[in-house]
Amino acid sequence: MGLLMLMYASSILYLVFIVWRKIDQRRDKDCYILDYQCYKPTDDRMLDTGFCGELIRRTKNLGLLEYKFLLKAIVSSGIGEQTYGPRMVFAGREANPSLADGLVEMDEFFHDSVQKLLDRSGIAPSQIDVLVVNVSMLACIPSLSARIINRYKLRHDVKVFNLTGMGCSASLISVDIVRNVFKSYKNANALLVTSESLSSNWYCGNDRSMILSNCLFRSGGCVMLLTNNRALKGRAMFKLKCLVRTHHGARDESYGCCLQKEDDKGLPGFHLGKTLPKAATRAFIDNLKEIAPKILPARELLRYGAMTLVRKMRQGSAKLSGPRPAMDFRTGVDHFCIHTGGKAVIDGIGANLQLSEHDLEPARMTLHRFGNTSASSLWYVLAYMEAKRRLKRGNRVFMISFGAGFKCNSCLWEVVRDLGNEEEGKGNVWEDCIESYPSKNLVNPFMEKYGWINQEEPSTFNTDSLLRYN
Repeated sequence: MGLLMLMYASSILYLVFIVWRKIDQRRDKDCYILDYQCYKPTDDRMLDTGFCGELIRRTKNLGLLEYKFLLKAIVSSGIGEQTYGPRMVFAGREANPSLADGLVEMDEFFHDSVQKLLDRSGIAPSQIDVLVVNVSMLACIPSLSARIINRYKLRHDVKVFNLTGMGCSASLISVDIVRNVFKSYKNANALLVTSESLSSNWYCGNDRSMILSNCLFRSGGCVMLLTNNRALKGRAMFKLKCLVRTHHGARDESYGCCLQKEDDKGLPGFHLGKTLPKAATRAFIDNLKEIAPKILPARELLRYGAMTLVRKMRQGSAKLSGPRPAMDFRTGVDHFCIHTGGKAVIDGIGANLQLSEHDLEPARMTLHRFGNTSASSLWYVLAYMEAKRRLKRGNRVFMISFGAGFKCNSCLWEVVRDLGNEEEGKGNVWEDCIESYPSKNLVNPFMEKYGWINQEEPSTFNTDSLLRYN
């Protein structure tokens, strides 16, 4: 009898041990953002209206029709006068950039932001277990990740991932890589570096689908420290709740709407096709269908399901009127971190999710101040929320981004502690200008300065006229 009781007790203890180990292992697989640092280039790289006019004027392939197109595009872009460009355009080398220009652009970012983040966090380079770098339009040998390893003397066994060609949604792909690595390693620290190189992809031709990239893309970057170390949980800023990736590369029109290519004159650049809005909408909807059940409360899903069912039942008996049922994402989300792909992108997401101007404010202000910094743009939006002290413990932040391929990636973060306190000493990229935002007037001065171009006639127009207004 005693032996039987001992066997029962041993079985129960073993079962308890298995359950405890599963729970313990699950805790070690959590992914936290310990800290992050957005990059602000020096003021001598600021693209104000006067310099942009000079840059456009010296692009010899442009004519009056292209000038009018550019004026319309940049006036409606939502971008202001304080965004940053690559150093080589200020040196007048945009028509003939070199590999060195791209490397200098990246090195300036690496040396500034990585060092600031490591210094502030107290994490030594020798404590980095995983390194993920994403820069879509610059590939070099050795890789950009190798340049970081060499400069900061990371360990020989660091797990390294170097991503190219992923476009504006690459930072969430990088987070997904870190999350999956954390499933196999305890107490690990990851350094995530996200940016874009504009130097070798500044377009100097007259193809309108490729001129647009010069109007939208600007220099920037972000470095993050992520961890699954339980001992650092109290210092963390955000905890990853879920992440969903949607890829429509099998569809030809989605695949071809964003391409790095050469025009018919052999000039390299980035093509944004007419099918882009359709491809983005399709990927966006498919992504929302998958992530909505993971982040919205059951009552909202039941409400949406009931309204959809009622609409379908009425569809066969009467003509339907009114808008389609829509899920209210604000029932499960406190803040929306939207990719600053352009004013139309922000407006489109706002309309689809029925967001208020308060919800869209961080993305609009980021687009105005820093432009579209590709994969790093989400983190400038997040930094705006932090600088405005919107992020409180327990808040849920929904990030969504788009990228070439065509991809739509999204994730949900939980704020671990109140953020934005001055005593933290965090060098937020917004710290010197946050008091002037939100700006009541986002109209840039390009139309005021160059609007006269719309009155010019092709037969009498002379490019020397531009000199009078610079």
